[in-house]
Amino acid sequence: MTSLTQRTSGLVQRRTEAIRSAAADKEKESAGEEEEIRRGEEDDDDKGDSKETRLTLMEEVLLLGLKDREGYTSFWNDCISSGLRGCMLVELALRGRLQLEPCGVRRKSLLSRKVICKSDAPTGDVLLDEALKHIKETQPPETVQSWIELLSGETWNPLKLHYQLRNVRERLAKNLVEKGVLTTEKQNFLLFDMTTHPLTNSTIKQRLVKKVQDSVLEKWVNDPHRMDKRVLALILLAHSSDVLENAFAPLQDEQYDLGMKRVHTLLELEPEKESTKPSANELMWAVVAAFTK
Repeated sequence: MTSLTQRTSGLVQRRTEAIRSAAADKEKESAGEEEEIRRGEEDDDDKGDSKETRLTLMEEVLLLGLKDREGYTSFWNDCISSGLRGCMLVELALRGRLQLEPCGVRRKSLLSRKVICKSDAPTGDVLLDEALKHIKETQPPETVQSWIELLSGETWNPLKLHYQLRNVRERLAKNLVEKGVLTTEKQNFLLFDMTTHPLTNSTIKQRLVKKVQDSVLEKWVNDPHRMDKRVLALILLAHSSDVLENAFAPLQDEQYDLGMKRVHTLLELEPEKESTKPSANELMWAVVAAFTK
């Protein structure tokens, strides 16, 4: 009887220790994920910028597309709307909020894999949090291509129109006004008045343009996986938004040709192949694939 009691006691003790060990492992894993997200957000910040002038990918792409004096993007640019939605997805991925579902044994393509919420922690940016909320609450999950279309309002399904993020350019421009980069004016265009946002802090835009130029000139490393992920995403998404040319326009002919040649080297990369390399951000390459398919 005593032996049975001892065995039972030992079994209970081992179970208790196993439960405690599992709980400790889960706590460590959770803490590790939080640390990874925090590290990702710190890495995303431009090292030389003050807190007030740290720009999101969306703000950087819009700033490249805005005419300095006029304060609006080209009327002929029909790519920037979807490009900005792609920027949101990549920004959320770089901040550790989104990821692609596992590719599985059969290795699904990037464009067939669903976007899943990795963390719903607020980002502090209203547009990003709005997009994150949509993605988190949507079941079954959607693909990268679907989310770019849904967030842009490009859907024939009236039940999905509520996913559209409205007035994105205007809201981003107001963010840049609050950060002291742009100002707000009213311009009369004969038949209507339009709110414009001319450049007021040229230093920040010059720094942004130089960052893009240097990445393919003085700081060119000839390997996308040795490039800063945010800078690489900026180049690829600025091209998809048809605003990258603006960053290279001030260059001399020789530098311009060299810079564009290296940009085309990046554009010719195969997203499926690049996404399998160590430390690659799969969702970023899925967004690139969506724009180059």
